[in-house]
Amino acid sequence: MEKRIGVIGIVVDDHKEWGEQVNSYIREYSHIIVGRMGIPYRERGISVIALIVEGTTDDIGALTGKLGNLKGVTVKTALTSKKFYD
Repeated sequence: MEKRIGVIGIVVDDHKEWGEQVNSYIREYSHIIVGRMGIPYRERGISVIALIVEGTTDDIGALTGKLGNLKGVTVKTALTSKKFYD
């Protein structure tokens, strides 16, 4: 199975409205998450989350797709070009 390593950047504009759903999706895909850093930027009223992931492009795309469909949530992904196999 071909896997890639990458970073998913998430900006949540309204944490009170979408924070629980964002965390629910992250828990659902915890099997591909290597590390997580979350910063509540209270002065600006946003939250910023960085995820280090290792998974298939299908799994990574499914997670980012679900997150990106939430209003007020912006998602960007950067994947390595190197492929890993299990």
